[in-house]
Amino acid sequence: MRAGVLAAMAAVLLVAGCATVRDSRLNPMNWFGRSTEARALAAAPYEGRLPVQTVTELHVEPATGGAIIRAKGVPPTQGWFEGELVLEPSQDPAELAYRFVLRRPVEPQRAGSALSREVTVATFVSDFKLEEVRNITVSGADNARSTRRR
Repeated sequence: MRAGVLAAMAAVLLVAGCATVRDSRLNPMNWFGRSTEARALAAAPYEGRLPVQTVTELHVEPATGGAIIRAKGVPPTQGWFEGELVLEPSQDPAELAYRFVLRRPVEPQRAGSALSREVTVATFVSDFKLEEVRNITVSGADNARSTRRR
């Protein structure tokens, strides 16, 4: 009986401590918050690929040894392919800036709905590279999305 009560008390104390870890900077799920609209960088072609028209989502998800930066964008028509997040050179080590680029379709395509045109791309960033980073921005032609470290 006594051992059961002690075990229950230990479990309650352990679970109560989880709330502080959940909100701490040690928890990788708290590294970056929700993305917000930001000003787009200059839209220059990259290896024949053009910036996506609109960046609609940006997420930074923890992964073993780093994080996965995932962005969703909408090009002007269907058929765009070979998407990539291209790292832009930056003087500020606290910021990672990416350009979301796609290759234009070979033949003209119809526009279709925005949902049917969505393209998702992702890239992995190591813990070492993320160590000093406070802000991540992904730019398209018309807009950019940005997320800051909490």
